[in-house]
Amino acid sequence: MVNFYSVIIGTELLNGRRKDAHFSFLNQELVRRGWRHKASFVIEDEPELMENIYRLIKADKNSVMFSFGGIGSTPDDLTREVAGKVFTNGQMCFHKEAKALIEKQFKQEAYPHRINMAYLPKDSKLLDNVVNNVPGFYLDNRFFFTPGFPSMSQAMVLQALNKYYEKNSVEKYRLSLTAGCGESDLIDIMKQVNSEEVELSSLPRFIDNNKRATVISLSSINKQAVEKYYELFVSYLKQNKIDCFLEDIAKRD
Repeated sequence: MVNFYSVIIGTELLNGRRKDAHFSFLNQELVRRGWRHKASFVIEDEPELMENIYRLIKADKNSVMFSFGGIGSTPDDLTREVAGKVFTNGQMCFHKEAKALIEKQFKQEAYPHRINMAYLPKDSKLLDNVVNNVPGFYLDNRFFFTPGFPSMSQAMVLQALNKYYEKNSVEKYRLSLTAGCGESDLIDIMKQVNSEEVELSSLPRFIDNNKRATVISLSSINKQAVEKYYELFVSYLKQNKIDCFLEDIAKRD
């Protein structure tokens, strides 16, 4: 099991000066590969908050994180320092290859400030920057740190996913139906889905001139468990003379 997290750092997103493009891109790429988000955080450039979020994600032994923003050279770029504190016990150093890339890109203008973008947590590996060659970085093949600019970060996301998380080999099965009733009419039958391996979701909707309806979706890596509870819903709806529209048959997520 792999749990994907995204951390999107930028006060300018929260105060409305910019709009986020990171979540939708990463989420689309995860879904396309058979993965999905466990959680996503949009936070301001505040070191204590950043540290707390990183530690929360690190505590999940199955976590994979994509962090966006804060790896530049200005005083409000705090990601490298916080990442070092959380993931490498404060051990940081100038990354030889990153330093060479920055010196090549900016020549004498690499000093005195831009060169600090090569000061990374110990044992960092690099992500290619297709725009200006200033790399992102990652740790333990699962904690990835990219710039706040989508033009730079998106290629890094693809590089990381293609290298380490190309395709989820665990197949999930999903069955769905639409019941011609409200969610409250199905609560008792929902409670009978007591298997931890089956994920149940219900979404209200309206059909046929605003008639209430509920979309029930069941998914699991256990196809037989999905089919068992799916038939439980179908039988319940038939017994109670509730319209039932079957939507998906043994669909793989």
